[in-house]
Amino acid sequence: MWEAVASVSAFAFAFNLETCATCETCFCYTFPMPTPPPIVWTIAGFDPSSGAGVTADIKTISALGCYGVSCITALTVQNTLGVRRISPISPQTVRETLHALLDDFQPNAIKIGMLATVEIVSVVADFLEALSQPRCPIVLDPIMHSSSGAQLLDPDGIALLRSRLLPLATVVTPNRAEAATLTARHAAPPEDLAQALRHLGAQAAVVTGGDATGGDDTGADGSAADSSDVLAYSLQGMEFVETLSAPRIASNATHGTGCAFSTAIACALAQGRSIPTAVTSAKAFVRRAIERAPALGRGKGPMGLDRAAEE
Repeated sequence: MWEAVASVSAFAFAFNLETCATCETCFCYTFPMPTPPPIVWTIAGFDPSSGAGVTADIKTISALGCYGVSCITALTVQNTLGVRRISPISPQTVRETLHALLDDFQPNAIKIGMLATVEIVSVVADFLEALSQPRCPIVLDPIMHSSSGAQLLDPDGIALLRSRLLPLATVVTPNRAEAATLTARHAAPPEDLAQALRHLGAQAAVVTGGDATGGDDTGADGSAADSSDVLAYSLQGMEFVETLSAPRIASNATHGTGCAFSTAIACALAQGRSIPTAVTSAKAFVRRAIERAPALGRGKGPMGLDRAAEE
């Protein structure tokens, strides 16, 4: 008998097993429970080509070691060539989805993308304002138009996003055109835009620079110029404004770069990283995703999000 006990004990030690909690002295052993990954929510639209929106967000979240859940705000008819039609989800369905998720999946970070209508902006703002304090990090990607020019948020929705969602954002990630619309400063340099967004209530702002020369919202349009993003944030009572530059990549696989960038920031914040570290790591992730793109589609193709994690 004692030989059997010794044998089972040796097996348990070798495989790092634990004795059963209900029968400490018997031969019953259980594998230790794995540590659950951080949970990252995405509140955004659905892209059937999986280059942007919630499908791209979920791929990004998974690649970065988190667990993703989603609340879809709108269905779109689109491919890599452009957006053909948008069908917003009913505000009541969005509200019920958010509360159903909260009942079962406490978020470690929330990313907000396409919201489509003022009514959905209002539902999301109501939900976030009611969350218990302290709230988890919230990353707001204030999507107003697709890269093909389709309007993705109505003007009243933009105004409400500015007044109610910006003050809730840990990080806001507009491109320069979106930042100019939110701040009503259309001739301002990106450094001023980033600081103005902080004055509107966001804890930190990243003004992405790709759209300045006609590229997608992280700037991979194949030109020789640098892709420069401007980050404004505060740390220990001090204000910082930093420019993050990298050479542009000659690639057509730039669909959904803004979605992946904001989601990667949310993942890093969910894992406990600082805002500057989260932003720089997200920029590196998107760059790798462009470099490792699968060459699909006849327009702006999808990135290689599932193969872009650090090796």
